[in-house]
Amino acid sequence: MGRFDLPDPETLRAREKLVLDHIHDEGTQQWDDVLSTFPHPYYELIATMRVYDGEEGVRGYWAESRGAFPDQNHELISLRHCPDAVIVEFWLTGTHLGPLNGIPATGQRFRMRMTASFIFDEQENLVCERAYFDTMTMLRQLMGGLNMKNPRNWLWLIRALRGLSKMSSTPDPRLLDTTPPDLSH
Repeated sequence: MGRFDLPDPETLRAREKLVLDHIHDEGTQQWDDVLSTFPHPYYELIATMRVYDGEEGVRGYWAESRGAFPDQNHELISLRHCPDAVIVEFWLTGTHLGPLNGIPATGQRFRMRMTASFIFDEQENLVCERAYFDTMTMLRQLMGGLNMKNPRNWLWLIRALRGLSKMSSTPDPRLLDTTPPDLSH
């Protein structure tokens, strides 16, 4: 299949159902069901340049993110098909009730627009969820309710800056070694 050719409608419907089930099960924290959508669980978070590879890595990511945002959920905006992926735009929402990479909880809600590419291989297996988002959008909302003129919040700010530096410190090399596409045909 060429890069301009879409799979048949049955394949597109099956991909869409799998992706929508995946998203729903993440929202309801049915982790075993989410894992069943992959032959090998694999997430790439581009904003933080982190990869979560395999069941243990992905479960660790979920524990961290749902520890920080136990009510995290998705509000679907759009879904599109391409030759090897389903692209989903959505609002990610949640309340910051636990630490996130050392950033102390604020109790604030966030709502951030995101895009995720659900990549399929030639055998129609989901091989990657690759998410794109802006961490500053989330951080502005989480910090929006804090009065930084109050000295009691300065320690929180120092901890938040340390946590933020940990989030973006060392990119996963798998996200740095890219190959340009062959657009000659």
